[in-house]
Amino acid sequence: MMLAKHPTLLRRMRDARLKQLTPRCPPLAASLGRQAGGGWHVTLKHRGKTRTVYVPRDLKDEVESWVQEHRRLKRLLQEITELQLALIRLHAVDRVVVHRLD
Repeated sequence: MMLAKHPTLLRRMRDARLKQLTPRCPPLAASLGRQAGGGWHVTLKHRGKTRTVYVPRDLKDEVESWVQEHRRLKRLLQEITELQLALIRLHAVDRVVVHRLD
């Protein structure tokens, strides 16, 4: 992601991503995979252990959308974090420049 150099642009980019954070469906922090017998399963971490749960075929499309929604939200949070860090760094640089000018 290309980061702007001006704080106003960074804030605009951040605010646009914040608006997209509303979940479209319930997110599921898991991976969807095929079983050897032709069925589907989700794999997730629960209390430090990897768990696998069978997914009925008629729920496969819905569960897949839940997993994709989690990935979308995770990506957005990562981008928001990068923008926030850029704002912090830019503020720190501006303060150093102001102190040098004094």
